[in-house]
Amino acid sequence: MNHTAYEEDFIPWVETQAALLRDRKFDLLDIPNLYVELTSMASHIRHQLSSHLCVLEVHLLKCRYQPLRKSRSWRKTMLEQRSRIELLIRRYPSLRHDLADEAEGVYPTAARKAARETGLAQAVLPTTLPFTPAELLDFDFEP
Repeated sequence: MNHTAYEEDFIPWVETQAALLRDRKFDLLDIPNLYVELTSMASHIRHQLSSHLCVLEVHLLKCRYQPLRKSRSWRKTMLEQRSRIELLIRRYPSLRHDLADEAEGVYPTAARKAARETGLAQAVLPTTLPFTPAELLDFDFEP
């Protein structure tokens, strides 16, 4: 396989790889670059989950620590993030098993952002994620 095709134009390269797979011409596959792309796909999907969790956590913290400022916009953002998380989990069920770890992993960033957006000292916020995976996914949960 001409490995420069991968660098020159990604779309035709992908289409060629798919055709080679379909036709079971495994010896012609660009294995090193296929490996890179497949692992990148999984990483990208996990990044999407983490990103939605972070935005959700920021808004849950804002609701908990500034309840009088809770707004329709905050509620809409939480609904949107939960909807996107739900869609990702429906499309990629194995993400449900990673949800707690991903949520805990992004929490420090979410806490920093929430502190910055609210003007609260970061020390006021918990050092560990104060929400359960079930609460994160619960469309009716609002602190």
